[in-house]
Amino acid sequence: MTEARESAGANGTTHARNTPGTPCWVSLMAHETAATQDFYGALFGWEFQPGPPQLGPYARALLDGQEVAGIGQLPPDRHLPVAWTPYFASTDVDHTAETVRHSGGTVGVGPLDAAEAGRLAIASDPSGAVFGIWQRVAHLGTEITGVPGTPAWNELVTRDTESVVKFYKGVFGYELQPAGSADFDYVTLHIDGRPVAGVHGVGNALPRDRGPHWLTYFEAAELDDTVHLVTELGGRLLRPAHDSPHGRVATVADPEGAVFSLIHAVT
Repeated sequence: MTEARESAGANGTTHARNTPGTPCWVSLMAHETAATQDFYGALFGWEFQPGPPQLGPYARALLDGQEVAGIGQLPPDRHLPVAWTPYFASTDVDHTAETVRHSGGTVGVGPLDAAEAGRLAIASDPSGAVFGIWQRVAHLGTEITGVPGTPAWNELVTRDTESVVKFYKGVFGYELQPAGSADFDYVTLHIDGRPVAGVHGVGNALPRDRGPHWLTYFEAAELDDTVHLVTELGGRLLRPAHDSPHGRVATVADPEGAVFSLIHAVT
């Protein structure tokens, strides 16, 4: 994680959040949506309202009346992993999806319209990590950031950065900033000089049961208290709370196994 989270704070502009390549939304597909909503509602104080009917059983999570994330239901006949998926902004999702294909990635869903909200596609990079593409119309994406219960950062966890950063640069036009340390395989993705996401190569430490994947960080008011609440609500602690240059961080999973990180930022 980098200083990029500061650029996505509460003072971030709608224009910045919807610049092509910027993470603009996160969505979770679960099996038991009612129980999942109860978990995140208790954890982050989210409330829910129905989303576009074209997406099936789908709800948008609201914090203080502003949209922050989405939760949908996996088809019962599809055994897909329960995971948080970041969506990256595009001005032409059809063109971006075609670029994904030509760059060695795969488009699994869409492009398709989500009523008046916008147009989307769900894709995977050459390593298999899944991400979304969002072309806004009425729905701008995450409306508030920088406060507890909102997305703070998105990070691709993969075997090595070299194998995938060229793909994302080709698709979204990112500027690449490698970490200064030779023993830390990390590249920060920038747009117009602004850090928006990260790629972390972990080599053989990549979980065998997951493969390369995008990891979403959520703001937490009090990190240790929030981790305790996760376990009280039926979730699991995967990586204990620890201090980092950017704040106190922990990695957890919800009751269905969706992995995410929590961060209480340095002020």
